[in-house]
Amino acid sequence: MIKENEFDAIVIGSGISGGWAAKELCEKGLKTLVLERGRSVEHKKDYPTMTATAWDMPRRNRMPLADKLENPVVNRCYAYKEDTEHFFVKDKDHPYIQEKPFDWVRGYQVGGKSLLWARQTQRWSKYDFEAPGRDGFAVDWPIRYNDIDPWYSYVERFVGISGNKDGVETLPDGEFLPPWEMNCVEKVIRDRIVEAYKDRFVMIGRCAHLTEPQPHHLEQGRGQCMARNQCERGCPFGAYFSSNSATLPAAAATGNLTIRPDSVVHSIIYDDAKEKVTGVRVIDRINKTATEYFAKVIFVNASALNSNLILLNSTSNRFPNGLGNDSGLLGQYIAFHNYRGNINASFEGYEDKFYFGRRPCAVMMPNFRNVKKQEMDFLRGYMTFYSAVRGGWGGKPNAPFGEEFKDQNSKPGPWGVFMMMQGETIPKEQSKVTLSPDQVDEWGMPLLNIDVDYDDNDIKSMNDFFEQGTEMLEKAGCFNIRTRDTKQAPGLDIHEMGGVRMGKDPKTSLLNGWNQMHHCKNVFVTDGSSMTSTGSQNPSITYMALTARAVDYAVKEMKKGDF
Repeated sequence: MIKENEFDAIVIGSGISGGWAAKELCEKGLKTLVLERGRSVEHKKDYPTMTATAWDMPRRNRMPLADKLENPVVNRCYAYKEDTEHFFVKDKDHPYIQEKPFDWVRGYQVGGKSLLWARQTQRWSKYDFEAPGRDGFAVDWPIRYNDIDPWYSYVERFVGISGNKDGVETLPDGEFLPPWEMNCVEKVIRDRIVEAYKDRFVMIGRCAHLTEPQPHHLEQGRGQCMARNQCERGCPFGAYFSSNSATLPAAAATGNLTIRPDSVVHSIIYDDAKEKVTGVRVIDRINKTATEYFAKVIFVNASALNSNLILLNSTSNRFPNGLGNDSGLLGQYIAFHNYRGNINASFEGYEDKFYFGRRPCAVMMPNFRNVKKQEMDFLRGYMTFYSAVRGGWGGKPNAPFGEEFKDQNSKPGPWGVFMMMQGETIPKEQSKVTLSPDQVDEWGMPLLNIDVDYDDNDIKSMNDFFEQGTEMLEKAGCFNIRTRDTKQAPGLDIHEMGGVRMGKDPKTSLLNGWNQMHHCKNVFVTDGSSMTSTGSQNPSITYMALTARAVDYAVKEMKKGDF
């Protein structure tokens, strides 16, 4: 009989990958404990602003100057406003050390940042998995596209991904619900770009929104997306995917799930006598008491940098430099996505046309640089996204009062076009996180020291985007084209990856092809920290697929008695 603090499996973190680990472990019959450092958040019940309007809020959905001064990092996040501040970590409450400027955006609650993510979901292609080994900028991935392809399909069907079957090799098709639609100007731009460039493909974005819920989605209590674009508040319809609306309820339905919020994981326990990991040491967030929980298998899904922190803090006689860290590489080769390049433009005509709703995705173009071989003076490339909108509502200069004021401000202005890059950055040894030797937080955890920055490769990639984006928009008929380097710090992309990378050789990686630690066979790491390289796609659907695949393997190994 299992004792109170003993489980078959422990999952650290309840966000996108942790929720999937919990669902898969529970559905395979394992009594599973999910440890979440933040507070409890229940679907619908704990979304206090989900139907609020700006005038319902004391500050009209804006943050006061005092908060911006006290919490500059989180205030730089596009989603942080009065209606969502309760889902974000304030800078002052959870400090960290910036060796170089790094905006670490965090969400500590049950569900983690799955309540806040941008919900864009593109598969990797075979070229993304082959690139590091082919071009020599990182260790070779231990898996290939065919290894993860069926797991992409598995998670896509459950999550609900809207998209179109485009037949593009560099951005493989998936299991899709009906796609969102481009507006008239976006279609014109697409047609002109595709006509001008035979190696470039333009398609509607793919995102985790239920455009047409299937029976299994309805059984989950999820409904159709209403295109409100208020997703970060928590969706009362369950129309976008989150741990709270989908994976955690599925796990709970098995009767095998225990969630313990307010549980700050201090370290993973390695038993030197048994020569294996036996459990997890936890500090209660509120009363600071310590508790230990034990299990046969541990899944680490605390989000990329926190997973690095926990593993680095998990020391023992066998692993004095962090759990499984015989290679000395734990915390190194951190990478992210380069979002610094923006382009704005104007478009003339179609002033008799408009669009409906607030579509939750943009138009996208897969990477076309260095795809099959090295061709440029920089490594890898970037995805491109654009959208066309009509602005000008309200605030027109010199507008009179009365009827004329109402008339002028009830009509939209001309069409504008916004284009952005999502660039792949190269994992580097000097891009790393370490533990402070002398500074700790209120739970006794060492502060994380983040030493990550852009390099010349990122600037060259951004400048190529400026050149190519401007050329494409010109060919599409745009004018008044303006490029902008946001100069934002790494981290604001919220796509940090690496530090516990997968690989074939234990000397150059921490995890094998199943996300299993080379030197701790009953520990699996399946969040962003496990990524060997970043690709140029949004990463979350890959985390989900890797997690489901790893659980399937772990349970089979458990049944063999391997750990």
